[in-house]
Amino acid sequence: MADSLPEWAIKGELILNCNCTVFCPCVISLGDHPPTEGYCMGWAGIRIDQGHYDGEDLSGLNVGLLLEIPGKMARGNWKAAAYIDERASDKAYNGLVKIFTGQARGTTGLFRILVSEFLGATRAPIEYQTEGKTRRLMVGKAIKGEVAPVPGHGGKDIVVTNTQYWMGPDVTVAKASQGRVRAFGRVWDFDGRSAEICQIDWHGPK
Repeated sequence: MADSLPEWAIKGELILNCNCTVFCPCVISLGDHPPTEGYCMGWAGIRIDQGHYDGEDLSGLNVGLLLEIPGKMARGNWKAAAYIDERASDKAYNGLVKIFTGQARGTTGLFRILVSEFLGATRAPIEYQTEGKTRRLMVGKAIKGEVAPVPGHGGKDIVVTNTQYWMGPDVTVAKASQGRVRAFGRVWDFDGRSAEICQIDWHGPK
């Protein structure tokens, strides 16, 4: 099967903010521990530094995600939506939709299994900014977020390393100073809640 699927890869950075009151337990439990509030609502932003899908360059594009999970992450029944950078070519747009719905398999293939309702994909102006250690994401009028690492000893970042988390092995513990979603009938405000920063190196099936 892998040979018949287009080859793809993405390297860059991902930020995520959810409604957990303390650092998301999914990172260490690999989705086997319930979110701190019993359910998960969150948004994510992906900055693609280098990437391609079936020969089409994805470098420099951004993606926004909306995620809703009713309990333990590993049990599935997720709802999800994707926002694709309005600068993407038609081929890049279609490729990113396939990647973020799991159709392209590989690292994000788990979305095919865990997402029971895909709310939709749409083009949007997406800004992913870095100022010092602070990351900001703006997805049209749908998502407005700002996250920064939680300072550890000596002011250094707190990093959970060598995990088997699907996003990447090293996850920086962060907190959102702003986490606003106004999309698909959802009105969320997660200021002060859990956030993550992760360097990603994703690819299709090998």
